[in-house]
Amino acid sequence: MTDAEKLVSVLTEKKMTVATAESCTGGLISGAITSVPGSSAVFGYGFVTYANEAKKRLVGVKTGTLRKFGAVSAQTALEMAVGARLMAKADLAVAATGIAGPDGGSDEKPVGLVYTAVASKTSVTVKENRFSGDRREIREQTVAAAIGMLLDEISGR
Repeated sequence: MTDAEKLVSVLTEKKMTVATAESCTGGLISGAITSVPGSSAVFGYGFVTYANEAKKRLVGVKTGTLRKFGAVSAQTALEMAVGARLMAKADLAVAATGIAGPDGGSDEKPVGLVYTAVASKTSVTVKENRFSGDRREIREQTVAAAIGMLLDEISGR
């Protein structure tokens, strides 16, 4: 059983819903979840917020947050997750924002730096990840990390 299958199974069992807000993954987290039969019972909304304007308009990331911390930051990931959960009226939301490469990195924010966040009704967890590999590998690692965070949140880890 894949992690996405486990996630859909546990969400179904607990009668919970999940939403996504994705930047660097461009919908891959949503795709992993919706590839599982029966996922429509637990997944209704996926926001692809590649552009900063989309982050602001669709999931409510503040202009000041983007200006002060940038799109690739713990603060932006947190606001993406919280906003997606509220917009979708979901029990949980996961967000991912980062630099998948091969370009766009800097000394301060290198290729492979990805922030993932999970928001529930009572808490938000943000994780800084440092992935390696090519663009495809970084995006795949991000999907795995995001689904893993959701599983951890549901199981109370």
